[in-house]
Amino acid sequence: MVSFNLIIPELNDFITNLGGKNYKGWIFLLFSISAAISRPFSGKLSDTIGRKKVMYIGVFVGILVGITYPLSGSVLGFLLLRFSHGFGAGFLPTGATALVTDIIPEESRGVAMGIWGTFISVGFGLGNYFASGIKDAIGLAGLFMVAAGFCAVAGILVAFLSETLPQPQKFKWSFLSVKMDDVFEPTVLPAAFVMCCSTISTGMIFVTTSDISTFHGLENKGWFFLYYMLSTILIRLFASSLSDRIGRRQTLIIGLSFLMTSMIVVATAGDWIQYTIGAIVFGISTGISSPTIMAWVADLSPFHRRGVGAGTLFIMLEIGIIIGSVITLQMYDSTLQTIYAMFIIGASFALIAILYLIWHIRNVESKT
Repeated sequence: MVSFNLIIPELNDFITNLGGKNYKGWIFLLFSISAAISRPFSGKLSDTIGRKKVMYIGVFVGILVGITYPLSGSVLGFLLLRFSHGFGAGFLPTGATALVTDIIPEESRGVAMGIWGTFISVGFGLGNYFASGIKDAIGLAGLFMVAAGFCAVAGILVAFLSETLPQPQKFKWSFLSVKMDDVFEPTVLPAAFVMCCSTISTGMIFVTTSDISTFHGLENKGWFFLYYMLSTILIRLFASSLSDRIGRRQTLIIGLSFLMTSMIVVATAGDWIQYTIGAIVFGISTGISSPTIMAWVADLSPFHRRGVGAGTLFIMLEIGIIIGSVITLQMYDSTLQTIYAMFIIGASFALIAILYLIWHIRNVESKT
């Protein structure tokens, strides 16, 4: 997660310097499209050749693209690399999430996914926060190399993991033949829909927060993500078992309510203090919602299709980010004035998810 996120705060300036100021939204749009395309393949392969091999594919792509970024001398070349980088994100988290789902105890999935999600958030926050400092110290090319180095470390650590898929098969080219049954696991679609609605806001945040930090006079473009990380870790210390006690859907309603609040607070921020408060509330939302959605997917996934289940969840995550990025492309003109309407739309999708969960609680029985 450090590797994928270390470069994010500097990408807007990077593409602007290449002459692509109007293509900022494409940075995450293309990344998310390729990640979404790869999910059915990574999910199926995770359930056939093994979790670790799928993770290794993601590591390889992350290293290769990371060391190639400095060679991109045009907007088109850079965007093609972003598209390629998304395939790494499509494989590594899918295999890892399936492996984690295999080893966690059923009765405490909320707590276990809270731990898993905490480390995701730590990597996300640290990568974003230290990006500008590393770039200032060793240059943008050095930043890309450090990101590739973290991905290499991840690959070394994967070697120490035990494969959790019983009787993994040898790779066959036929495994790349993907049917609709390999794309979506129907049992996890309720959780995946909620994920999609919530990550529309995430897509907007990804594209705009480095600029918003600058608008509010903050030199560190990763400011938002530092306070996001701290608050999401803190809330997980207190709320990690909440969904195990009161239910996944009830917990998600709480998390999504914080998401709505955070988008409104950031959108209306007139100074860096309110902006920071918005980041803290956004972190609280993620700290509650993210592990709960993952635990819910673990509850709903059949054992033999946990890879496809995880892939389904991440496909909908990427679709949400794509929608958020497209909205940003259409509305954002690199000024603070356009942030308000965009973020209100993001808050509206969180409200849709809340209303869906209320309906689901009243009309659909669930064991959680």
